[in-house]
Amino acid sequence: MPAVVAALCVAGAIPALAHPHVFAEANLEVSVDADRNVVALRHVWRFDDLFSSTVLLEFDKNADLVLDNAELEEVGAVIHESLAEFNYFQIVTAGGKDVEMLAPDRIMANFEDNQLIVLFESRPAKPLHLDGQLDFGIYDPTFYTAIDFYEDKNLIVADLPESCTRTVVRPDPDEAIAANQQSLTDAFFEDPSSNDYSKFFATRLELNCSGEG
Repeated sequence: MPAVVAALCVAGAIPALAHPHVFAEANLEVSVDADRNVVALRHVWRFDDLFSSTVLLEFDKNADLVLDNAELEEVGAVIHESLAEFNYFQIVTAGGKDVEMLAPDRIMANFEDNQLIVLFESRPAKPLHLDGQLDFGIYDPTFYTAIDFYEDKNLIVADLPESCTRTVVRPDPDEAIAANQQSLTDAFFEDPSSNDYSKFFATRLELNCSGEG
């Protein structure tokens, strides 16, 4: 099994590894059209040097220490398949309810400054209008991969209407547990990797919109 698969999805089956082993800096652009609909989420993830070197060794079939286009295509295809059951680590909610997202057509992989970079675009399955509260973020339900937005500017909205406000929320772990005590089960405290509650601790972009201005 390729290392990239083991790191990005198989870890969920290993309760003892309920803390991050892979790290990545994320960038997210929320694209909005003239009718105030969210039309796309554009993701860019830059992985840490250690994981990137593991991927390089795993997929460098000709052992030239460079990932050519064909090898990068394979990396992207493996990640695409591996993350499908995890909704590509995306958080998208409207009014507190999950928004169904279409799977990206493909995931592009690149190697730059000895780091693996992946890029993909996803779209809402149904029209997603800017009305009320919408939240966007990234989280790994297995706790194995820590993908975070290192700076607030890494979360952006293209053409955000003036009637919307934008807030980057970085939950305090203790406060998140206290606020969601009713939702968190005993199973979570025994093994966080077996639940889908890591989203409570994820950095997210919160949009609050009113009217049609």
